Amino acid sequence: MTDSIFFDNDCLSAFLWVKNESILVKLYPRQIYLPRQVYVELSAPGISHLKARVDTLLDNKQISIAEISVGTDMYNLFYKLTKQTNENQKIGAGEAAAIALAKFKDGIIASNNLKDISFYIKEFNLKHITTGDILVEAYNKNYITEKEGNSIWSAMLAKRRKLGSKSFSEYLQSKNV
Repeated sequence: MTDSIFFDNDCLSAFLWVKNESILVKLYPRQIYLPRQVYVELSAPGISHLKARVDTLLDNKQISIAEISVGTDMYNLFYKLTKQTNENQKIGAGEAAAIALAKFKDGIIASNNLKDISFYIKEFNLKHITTGDILVEAYNKNYITEKEGNSIWSAMLAKRRKLGSKSFSEYLQSKNV
Protein backbone atom coordinates (compact mmCIF):
# COMPACT_ATOMS: atom_id res chain seq x y z
CA MET A 1 0.00 0.00 0.00
CA THR A 2 1.47 3.36 -0.97
CA ASP A 3 -1.55 5.63 -0.51
CA SER A 4 -1.50 8.42 2.02
CA ILE A 5 -3.46 7.53 5.14
CA PHE A 6 -5.38 10.30 6.88
CA PHE A 7 -5.99 9.43 10.52
CA ASP A 8 -8.96 10.50 12.53
CA ASN A 9 -8.45 11.05 16.24
CA ASP A 10 -10.18 7.85 17.37
CA CYS A 11 -8.06 5.51 15.25
CA LEU A 12 -4.74 7.14 16.04
CA SER A 13 -5.61 7.53 19.71
CA ALA A 14 -6.35 3.80 20.03
CA PHE A 15 -2.65 3.17 19.35
CA LEU A 16 -1.41 6.18 21.34
CA TRP A 17 -3.34 5.22 24.49
CA VAL A 18 -1.67 1.80 24.61
CA LYS A 19 1.73 3.06 23.47
CA ASN A 20 1.73 0.99 20.28
CA GLU A 21 2.00 3.67 17.61
CA SER A 22 5.17 1.89 16.47
CA ILE A 23 2.88 -0.59 14.69
CA LEU A 24 1.57 2.24 12.52
CA VAL A 25 5.04 3.54 11.74
CA LYS A 26 6.25 0.05 10.83
CA LEU A 27 3.24 -0.72 8.61
CA TYR A 28 2.96 2.68 6.93
CA PRO A 29 6.31 4.44 6.66
CA ARG A 30 5.94 7.93 5.15
CA GLN A 31 2.21 7.37 4.60
CA ILE A 32 0.72 8.65 7.87
CA TYR A 33 -0.92 12.05 7.79
CA LEU A 34 -2.64 13.77 10.65
CA PRO A 35 -5.11 16.46 9.61
CA ARG A 36 -4.33 19.73 11.42
CA GLN A 37 -7.81 19.55 12.97
CA VAL A 38 -6.98 16.17 14.57
CA TYR A 39 -3.73 17.59 15.93
CA VAL A 40 -5.74 20.41 17.51
CA GLU A 41 -8.13 17.85 19.06
CA LEU A 42 -5.12 16.07 20.56
CA SER A 43 -4.03 19.36 22.12
CA ALA A 44 -6.80 19.19 24.76
CA PRO A 45 -5.33 19.62 28.26
CA GLY A 46 -6.59 16.26 29.58
CA ILE A 47 -4.71 14.28 26.95
CA SER A 48 -1.44 16.19 26.70
CA HIS A 49 0.45 12.88 27.01
CA LEU A 50 -1.08 11.78 23.70
CA LYS A 51 -0.06 15.02 22.01
CA ALA A 52 3.48 14.53 23.36
CA ARG A 53 3.59 11.11 21.66
CA VAL A 54 2.36 12.70 18.41
CA ASP A 55 4.96 15.46 18.72
CA THR A 56 7.67 12.80 19.01
CA LEU A 57 6.38 11.13 15.84
CA LEU A 58 6.37 14.50 14.08
CA ASP A 59 9.87 15.38 15.32
CA ASN A 60 11.13 12.02 14.04
CA LYS A 61 9.39 12.64 10.69
CA GLN A 62 7.38 9.43 11.11
CA ILE A 63 4.09 11.24 10.51
CA SER A 64 3.17 14.54 8.87
CA ILE A 65 0.53 17.18 9.43
CA ALA A 66 -1.91 17.63 6.54
CA GLU A 67 -3.35 21.09 5.94
CA ILE A 68 -6.53 22.18 4.23
CA SER A 69 -6.25 25.59 2.59
CA VAL A 70 -9.16 28.02 2.85
CA GLY A 71 -10.81 28.79 -0.48
CA THR A 72 -10.19 25.37 -2.03
CA ASP A 73 -12.70 22.71 -3.02
CA MET A 74 -11.22 20.58 -0.25
CA TYR A 75 -11.94 23.30 2.29
CA ASN A 76 -15.46 23.77 0.96
CA LEU A 77 -16.15 20.05 1.50
CA PHE A 78 -14.58 20.15 4.97
CA TYR A 79 -16.73 23.14 5.88
CA LYS A 80 -19.90 21.53 4.51
CA LEU A 81 -19.29 18.35 6.51
CA THR A 82 -18.92 20.29 9.76
CA LYS A 83 -22.21 22.18 9.31
CA GLN A 84 -25.55 20.43 9.64
CA THR A 85 -27.89 21.04 6.76
CA ASN A 86 -30.93 19.32 5.34
CA GLU A 87 -28.54 17.40 3.08
CA ASN A 88 -26.07 16.11 5.65
CA GLN A 89 -25.50 15.33 9.31
CA LYS A 90 -22.79 17.45 10.95
CA ILE A 91 -19.64 15.52 11.88
CA GLY A 92 -16.57 16.47 13.89
CA ALA A 93 -13.78 18.59 12.44
CA GLY A 94 -11.23 15.76 12.61
CA GLU A 95 -13.47 13.33 10.78
CA ALA A 96 -14.46 15.96 8.22
CA ALA A 97 -10.83 16.88 7.59
CA ALA A 98 -9.79 13.23 7.15
CA ILE A 99 -12.66 12.68 4.70
CA ALA A 100 -11.89 15.81 2.68
CA LEU A 101 -8.16 15.02 2.54
CA ALA A 102 -8.76 11.38 1.55
CA LYS A 103 -11.22 12.43 -1.16
CA PHE A 104 -9.08 15.14 -2.75
CA LYS A 105 -5.73 13.39 -2.33
CA ASP A 106 -7.03 9.94 -3.30
CA GLY A 107 -5.96 8.55 0.05
CA ILE A 108 -7.30 6.31 2.76
CA ILE A 109 -9.26 7.39 5.82
CA ALA A 110 -8.33 5.63 9.08
CA SER A 111 -11.26 5.88 11.46
CA ASN A 112 -13.33 3.70 13.78
CA ASN A 113 -16.23 6.13 13.84
CA LEU A 114 -18.33 4.30 11.27
CA LYS A 115 -21.60 5.77 12.57
CA ASP A 116 -20.52 9.24 11.49
CA ILE A 117 -18.51 8.49 8.36
CA SER A 118 -20.03 5.43 6.63
CA PHE A 119 -22.37 7.56 4.53
CA TYR A 120 -19.45 9.67 3.25
CA ILE A 121 -17.22 6.67 2.62
CA LYS A 122 -19.92 5.34 0.30
CA GLU A 123 -20.85 8.72 -1.19
CA PHE A 124 -17.25 9.58 -2.12
CA ASN A 125 -16.13 5.98 -2.75
CA LEU A 126 -13.31 6.32 -0.20
CA LYS A 127 -10.87 3.67 0.89
CA HIS A 128 -11.18 3.10 4.63
CA ILE A 129 -9.41 1.19 7.41
CA THR A 130 -10.12 0.76 11.11
CA THR A 131 -7.96 -0.07 14.11
CA GLY A 132 -9.03 -3.69 13.67
CA ASP A 133 -7.95 -3.70 10.01
CA ILE A 134 -4.58 -2.27 10.98
CA LEU A 135 -4.02 -4.92 13.62
CA VAL A 136 -5.03 -7.64 11.14
CA GLU A 137 -2.49 -6.28 8.66
CA ALA A 138 0.18 -6.28 11.40
CA TYR A 139 -0.78 -9.87 12.22
CA ASN A 140 -0.68 -10.95 8.55
CA LYS A 141 2.80 -9.43 8.20
CA ASN A 142 3.94 -11.24 11.35
CA TYR A 143 4.58 -7.97 13.20
CA ILE A 144 2.33 -9.21 16.00
CA THR A 145 1.05 -12.61 17.08
CA GLU A 146 -2.60 -13.33 17.80
CA LYS A 147 -1.75 -13.33 21.50
CA GLU A 148 -0.11 -9.89 21.19
CA GLY A 149 -3.09 -8.70 19.17
CA ASN A 150 -5.42 -9.82 21.95
CA SER A 151 -3.29 -8.04 24.53
CA ILE A 152 -3.27 -4.80 22.51
CA TRP A 153 -7.02 -5.13 21.85
CA SER A 154 -7.74 -5.66 25.54
CA ALA A 155 -5.64 -2.63 26.49
CA MET A 156 -7.48 -0.52 23.90
CA LEU A 157 -10.86 -1.64 25.25
CA ALA A 158 -9.67 -0.80 28.78
CA LYS A 159 -9.05 2.75 27.50
CA ARG A 160 -12.66 2.81 26.24
CA ARG A 161 -11.78 2.52 22.57
CA LYS A 162 -14.73 1.23 20.52
CA LEU A 163 -13.47 -1.60 18.35
CA GLY A 164 -16.59 -3.60 17.50
CA SER A 165 -15.46 -6.98 18.88
CA LYS A 166 -14.68 -8.35 22.32
CA SER A 167 -11.23 -9.59 21.31
CA PHE A 168 -8.73 -9.55 18.49
CA SER A 169 -9.34 -13.28 18.00
CA GLU A 170 -13.07 -12.62 17.55
CA TYR A 171 -12.28 -9.84 15.07
CA LEU A 172 -9.94 -12.16 13.14
CA GLN A 173 -12.69 -14.79 12.94
CA SER A 174 -15.16 -12.20 11.67
CA LYS A 175 -12.71 -11.34 8.87
CA ASN A 176 -12.05 -15.04 8.11
CA VAL A 177 -8.32 -14.64 8.72
